[in-house]
Amino acid sequence: MVASVQSHDMLQIAAAAADAKGGEDLVALDVSEPLPLVDIFLLVTGRSERNVAAIADEIEDKLLEAGHKRLRREGRQESRWVLIDFGDLVVHVFHEEERVYYGLERLWKDCPLVPVELPAPAAAED
Repeated sequence: MVASVQSHDMLQIAAAAADAKGGEDLVALDVSEPLPLVDIFLLVTGRSERNVAAIADEIEDKLLEAGHKRLRREGRQESRWVLIDFGDLVVHVFHEEERVYYGLERLWKDCPLVPVELPAPAAAED
């Protein structure tokens, strides 16, 4: 199986939202082969609990605005690892320490990477 076009569209919305709130080290994995109910995992790092929460909120807001349905959200209270399940796309927003500790990239290392296209940064005005 290969991730669907809808999953890729959701990924780009989520990635742009994460980037807008300062999300770092965005990695997308095509997990459609080992996980028949999910196409893509998006992994994002935040610099603090507040940043993790802001990134997760922005991703959720933008995907809901685009008409996608959230199935589940976990970890918001602690904001160390927030998981947002949109069915075909599951977003993991980590604090730096949790991302290193849990190492999802290592666990899913056999899954292909999915290119993440971020909006071009605005040109600085003189």
